[in-house]
Amino acid sequence: MSPPIYAIMLSSLATGAIITMTSYHWLMAWIGLEINTLAILPIISASHNPRSTEAATKYFLTQAAASATVLFSSMLSAWQTGTWDITQMSYVPSNALLSMALAMKLGLAPLHFWLPEVLQGSTLFTALIIVTWQKLAPMSLIYLTINNLNPTILLILGLLSSIIGGWGGLNQTQTRKIMAYSSIANLGWMATIASIMTNIMVMNLLIYLVVTMALFSFLIVSKSKTIQDTTMTWTLSPAMTIMMTFLLLSLGGLPPMTGFAPKWLILEELTTQNLIPMAVSMAIFSLLSLFFYTRLAYTTTLTLSPNTLQTKFKWRFKQTLSTPLMMTLSTMAIFLLPLTPLMLM
Repeated sequence: MSPPIYAIMLSSLATGAIITMTSYHWLMAWIGLEINTLAILPIISASHNPRSTEAATKYFLTQAAASATVLFSSMLSAWQTGTWDITQMSYVPSNALLSMALAMKLGLAPLHFWLPEVLQGSTLFTALIIVTWQKLAPMSLIYLTINNLNPTILLILGLLSSIIGGWGGLNQTQTRKIMAYSSIANLGWMATIASIMTNIMVMNLLIYLVVTMALFSFLIVSKSKTIQDTTMTWTLSPAMTIMMTFLLLSLGGLPPMTGFAPKWLILEELTTQNLIPMAVSMAIFSLLSLFFYTRLAYTTTLTLSPNTLQTKFKWRFKQTLSTPLMMTLSTMAIFLLPLTPLMLM
């Protein structure tokens, strides 16, 4: 893809999400979602191989179905209430439909099947866009409509996502699929807390974005597409292997990393709301996610791929990502736990 076209697609991607995030009219929100979807399709299929074409097709079909459901639910609401205002969606069937549509948009279980496949068919950079920027528009709609959405549906979606996000990632060897299931699990935590305390959800989203961007930037630089590839990261930069370990543990929610803060606050809030079985279940199933993060950290730092004395190491190509940006993101992803009270203000 030529640079001008690529720039147009990326700017359209940004525009679509911003339109959705700043609109209070359902039609404008839907238009933003459509621009967002149509802009990323050429980026996914730019590799010109059957896998990327398949990924683009799957992405298009699921996102089109979700967008159509969003439009249908908003039309139902407008028909019943006489308003297209996003925040005034009081018709119960519309809210249920909207919850499922946004779950499909985000890749929440049980509507998650497209996400690992699409990520596997994309490049690492495209996968980064899908699991970070593409989540902002649907999450903003959840934020705007949260007073009307059914909390039970969100809690069920969150619990299922936490279970499937952990379980699905256990037997994966591809880093993109692992990150897809990681995304499902993390979004499950956000869906769980969304109806209880939105500022924790927003904080969780921001921390998730920072940690995921930092980790993906390391995967892109080291060109690690499989777990076996991560065993050769040390040949590029020993410091990178250490940072990747910390990032993975942060994503798993281990203290004293930044990723511990949202899980801690969510479990505390669930307990406060007397949802103790839910809190216990979420904590237990997060151990599944932690297992595959730890496995990835182990292979990155403590193992070597099978090699001989004549093994050819990776060429140290010129980095395409800014080192200061990577270091800033990594530092934020690891050391922000003491600032938790400030982030909630």
